[in-house]
Amino acid sequence: MSVIVALVLFGASSAACAYAGGVGELIAARAVLGIGAAAIFPLSLAVIPVLFAPEERQKAIALMASATFISFPIGPIVGGYLLDHFWWGSVFLINVPVVVLALIAVAVLLPESRSSQRLRLDAGGVLLSSAGLAGLTYGFIVAGQNGWTDTAALTTIAAGVAVLAVFVAWERWLTRRAGSVRPLIELGLFRSAGYTWGTTLATLVSFAMFGIFFAMPQYFQEVQGANAMGSGLRLLPMIGGLVVGMIGSTRLATPRRGSGSVRPPLASVKGLVTVGFTIMTAALAFGATTKAGSGTGFAAAWLAAFGLGLGLAMPQTMNAALSALSAERSGSGSALISALRQVGATIGVAVLGTVLSTVYRAHISLHGLPAAAAASAKSSVIGGVGVAHALGSASLLHSARTAFVQGMDTMLWACGGIAVASAVLALIFLPRRPDGVPTAAASGESAAERAQLEV
Repeated sequence: MSVIVALVLFGASSAACAYAGGVGELIAARAVLGIGAAAIFPLSLAVIPVLFAPEERQKAIALMASATFISFPIGPIVGGYLLDHFWWGSVFLINVPVVVLALIAVAVLLPESRSSQRLRLDAGGVLLSSAGLAGLTYGFIVAGQNGWTDTAALTTIAAGVAVLAVFVAWERWLTRRAGSVRPLIELGLFRSAGYTWGTTLATLVSFAMFGIFFAMPQYFQEVQGANAMGSGLRLLPMIGGLVVGMIGSTRLATPRRGSGSVRPPLASVKGLVTVGFTIMTAALAFGATTKAGSGTGFAAAWLAAFGLGLGLAMPQTMNAALSALSAERSGSGSALISALRQVGATIGVAVLGTVLSTVYRAHISLHGLPAAAAASAKSSVIGGVGVAHALGSASLLHSARTAFVQGMDTMLWACGGIAVASAVLALIFLPRRPDGVPTAAASGESAAERAQLEV
């Protein structure tokens, strides 16, 4: 029932966005749309531990992750087409038929599942976590715009961290109290190495990945001259690599059946995640050598390799986290995974965007420009290219594009550092296989097969 309510809210607010009569109405409708969207993804994650057995869970996670990541380039492609051929509200209105199809599928195919316990909502936890995360993310966004010496940004970040510390203390108190109010976060989940490190690594992936999604569309449009639709098309090689990686990861990590016995998988979760992050590191290092004159094929090559590594690592990190969740804890555990990934994405865009913009501003040449034009050109590559076209200045256009590519390369090196750290963390801390997966003995495997599983 919760999924249906969230879908209805998302569809109705999408229609309201499409027909908004002003900026205020659009912002309000977008806020409601965000509430619906924020509920859909964790709810869809929550049903996976309930509906799928451990040996089938990886396939479900891979399919869901594939659909999620494919939407990233599909959005600009479809949105660009709609904006070129219809009015601006069509980019919101297209959500409505999709929601209708989803409602039919949920009503027909998804069984009702709910906790056997009827505990009261942790209202204090909701307020504290919302305030803390809002302060933290807003502070990082402001820091990304105004720099890391901005007093308002640093104060907001510090306040967000302080409120989150109070939130953790509140949750610990509720857990020890064992009353009728259920804690918003099950702190006991972090006793599982699979949940802790699966969630941590999924968050780090979001941190690095959304930095790429922030920079690459600007690179394709402002440096290579593509439009929004063309920018989305240029991201498709990454999706191709992602699909190949996810298919390979799922097959390698799934126990093999045949001749009435179950044989161990060809690769462990730890190994796949470590290899995946290592491939991402190599791809990002290759991408960090991009020049202003580099062609589309160069970007396609390293984006495809990055997608391959992402496809190997992401399903396994999610499976490690979700496998630690019981049916009772699937809702709260999945919501926490989603929240941390979204916070990681927001902070990633802010931090990595600041790295890019700092290098861009340091390298763009503004000699001889009027003050207003110089300020606009220095604000972003979009401003720099726009001013260059307005003035007919080939030298400023080259300078803006070159400075942006230098900033993007520095940002990709930072993403590579995150990938290296993630590979090391996976190698040291991530379990070889997820919690809840039947052991070799329980599956009737021989001692030799169990030994092979642990290699």
